[in-house]
Amino acid sequence: MVAKMITGKTMNGALNYNENKVKEGLAECIAANLFPCRPEELNFHEKKNRFANQIKLNQRSKTNVVHISLNFGIGERLDKEKLNAIATTYMEKIGFGNQPYLVYHHFDAAHPHVHILTTSIQDNGKRIPLHNIGRNLSEKARKEIEEMFKLVPASGKQVIKDVLLDPRLLEKASYGKSETKRTISKIVGTITRSYKYTSIPELNAVLQQYNVAADRGKEGTMMRQKGGLLYSIIDQKGNKVGVPIKASFIYGKPTLANLEKQFKLNEVLRAPFKKKLQEKVDDVLSATSNLKLMTFINALDQQNIKVVLRQNDEGRIYGITFVDTHNRTVFNGSDLGKLYTAKSILNRLSDLKDQKAQISRETLKPKTAPVQNTRDYLPDKNQSVEVSQMLHTLFHAKQFDFSSERKPKRRKKKKGRSL
Repeated sequence: MVAKMITGKTMNGALNYNENKVKEGLAECIAANLFPCRPEELNFHEKKNRFANQIKLNQRSKTNVVHISLNFGIGERLDKEKLNAIATTYMEKIGFGNQPYLVYHHFDAAHPHVHILTTSIQDNGKRIPLHNIGRNLSEKARKEIEEMFKLVPASGKQVIKDVLLDPRLLEKASYGKSETKRTISKIVGTITRSYKYTSIPELNAVLQQYNVAADRGKEGTMMRQKGGLLYSIIDQKGNKVGVPIKASFIYGKPTLANLEKQFKLNEVLRAPFKKKLQEKVDDVLSATSNLKLMTFINALDQQNIKVVLRQNDEGRIYGITFVDTHNRTVFNGSDLGKLYTAKSILNRLSDLKDQKAQISRETLKPKTAPVQNTRDYLPDKNQSVEVSQMLHTLFHAKQFDFSSERKPKRRKKKKGRSL
């Protein structure tokens, strides 16, 4: 088990993060300690007001919000009751047992994890000291809980740290607006952790939405042969601008070798969303008999599906990729089936059946802004993927942790010989 604690000044951001996950069907509030009723009976404002009233007891305190994530190893089978018991035990051991707190079970990743939201302000108005709480209390509690509940130790290879990043909060990269390495690192780090992609082109289909691209180098170059990877900011026409950044220089090291470790797992994680995406594309294609390309792109864009077309130098379309920004999955058309390849779809569009028209990147931009969809897109019970095969792959696949980074070793200075 890995415990991560973040402290803050306002409750709204942390509460909205978890509640939005619930609306999207990617989390469930499973416990509400010292709240007037059960978690399923509480609405957003009741949760918010409960914390606000507690925080008002000490208006001098600047840091009063505590957001904790408890993360467990892939393959650990933890039901709601056990997760609740673990969360309750952890909060008691770090001195927050008598505090109001909410426990959210998140299931948007391969590993089980819960988020706990609380405040450090007590009923008497005094503030629970947070200085060194991780080293003095949390670490001790973690080890005791691992032994008590027979969990995978934090030193185990299967443990994954949870990262509180939301792609919807990202801004597009603009060369010269901010420091290049920091901008690229933020975008690449968020996308590689959040989306389910199975190749570099699929990853690029998402990165390019934020004006960033990953480059393996041209065929035959030394960079390509050695498996190198660069990340660059791109302009509106897709041209690279500024100095590219080596993958190994970015925090978390999203190198080609490390990304390839994620491809196999992502192939399984995205599988439950395949059927729903096929249905959305089918609905748009069957809506009218005289469907044009831009109508097709805009209709899917309104449903949080980005259509990325791959073109050669002559402007001829040879590939299509669908980016589901709601479920954060990426599928090439061929992965969805023969009916969803670029050739098949273009043959059903009235203005591109013979592909004589050349299309610019500016033309391909959706004209309407995406609509945030909060419907529940949980995996279909009748999904085609064999459950046993999926579980086997999940339990044996290793997910790369992009959040960890080894500190460089310092070279010892050689002592000069005195004369």
